[in-house]
Amino acid sequence: MEIFANLALGFSVALTPFTLFLAVVGCFLGTIIGAMPGLGPSNGVAILIPLAFTLGLDATAALVLMTSVYYGAMYGGRISSILLNIPGDEPALMTTLDGYPMARQGRAGDALVISGVASFFGAFMATIGLMLLAPMLARVAYLFGPAEYFALYLLAFCTLGGIASNNQAKAALAAAIGLGISMIGLDNTTGMPRFTGGNLHLMDGVDFLVAIVGLFAVSEVFFFIESHGRGSAIGVKLARITIPVKDIVNSGWTMVRATLIGFFAGVLPGAGASLGSFLAYTGEKAVAKDRDSFGKGNPRGVAAPEAGNNAAAGGALVPMLTLGVPGSGTTAVLLALLMTLNITPGPTLFADRPEVVWGLIASLLIANIVLLVMNVPLVKLFVRILTVPGWVLLPMVTMISFVGIYSLSGSYFDLLLMVAFGVMGYFFRKMDIPTVPIILGILLGNNMEDSLRRAMVISGGDWTFLFSSGIAIGLWVAAIAGFVAPMFLRGLLRKPQAITD
Repeated sequence: MEIFANLALGFSVALTPFTLFLAVVGCFLGTIIGAMPGLGPSNGVAILIPLAFTLGLDATAALVLMTSVYYGAMYGGRISSILLNIPGDEPALMTTLDGYPMARQGRAGDALVISGVASFFGAFMATIGLMLLAPMLARVAYLFGPAEYFALYLLAFCTLGGIASNNQAKAALAAAIGLGISMIGLDNTTGMPRFTGGNLHLMDGVDFLVAIVGLFAVSEVFFFIESHGRGSAIGVKLARITIPVKDIVNSGWTMVRATLIGFFAGVLPGAGASLGSFLAYTGEKAVAKDRDSFGKGNPRGVAAPEAGNNAAAGGALVPMLTLGVPGSGTTAVLLALLMTLNITPGPTLFADRPEVVWGLIASLLIANIVLLVMNVPLVKLFVRILTVPGWVLLPMVTMISFVGIYSLSGSYFDLLLMVAFGVMGYFFRKMDIPTVPIILGILLGNNMEDSLRRAMVISGGDWTFLFSSGIAIGLWVAAIAGFVAPMFLRGLLRKPQAITD
């Protein structure tokens, strides 16, 4: 009964006209961002975060807008995957295996509708899972002390860069850089300045929103200039949209299985939608009687990865809200948003700010329905937006980034720092060094250091205190496994074509 009372509170927040408007706008913008090849939800949310501050949104409204963008981008990633054989983001990679063959067979409309329904099912059920699982996990989180939290942060660093990175050493390097940046500013314990170089602007440390917008949005502008600087547009043709009822019905159990797999992958810190999509596809192919048809235009090969990656997107919100540890790159950006709004995710969030949590959950339920209604009849509109030339898109992205950051801090130094992070992100991505672990290091570095210091104070400097409980030992084991496992899984994740052999 407590859940229903909390959900009623959430709907009282979510059903206000302004919140509904933000959810619809977020879904629309997110779908557009997801449809654009290469942007993806992480970049999309990072680009639009400054907009929330420019508009002066409160915590609940800003979170509703950004999570709607997040869910919308997960929906939109399938559009370019199916029509162009270019994944909108990494989780949509698996959708190309059967989505693009369906499009070449003249069934592009069917593939888009099936993927839209599967995305809705996965995301909607994941939101239900978030509603049921998050409060229970929040109660378990009260058992965490400084040793457990230190191990938890270590788990996040070991796993977040692993699946999405080509090289574990590069992921570790990126995390170390992020931790180093987090140490800039005044020491929380002694009050002494660290690594500021005497610059007063750095006494308060590096604002993680400045780093996020620079590493994601500004670096994306540089990449877009490099690859599409001549303003070329992508031409897409789409036949009449129909609703393939038979294929949707036949894919029903596929969606159920993929949703369960994807949600579980999303809850694991660092696994995220990429692993959820991959496991959902390979799992469905393993149980299918017509497995030879996968990779050749099988509708279930479209439904499985889309349900899996959207379920993982919802699952990734669970550790972020209950433990303060992001489950994916996008939730790391959302975590930065919450912290900027003076909201501390963790077990006390559900008791201290229930209107934020349950307003978010209710808004996500509504957003999923909006996305389903929006993505079927308006899919032709989203396809046409893929033809927007670079000379229109680039100034808009740049303007939003600069105006938003300046409205947040009013500091020209932050604008210069944002550009510097953009340049750094550009070169790091050219060298295939992941940027998400850098963001995670900046976000969690101070908390991780504080947990380690408290653990050492409590134990009198005894390092074995870090392994003093079953929870801590389990997290250490999971962290080691999370760092080692991608070395064996990456070959499969990076070579999806082998699945069709």
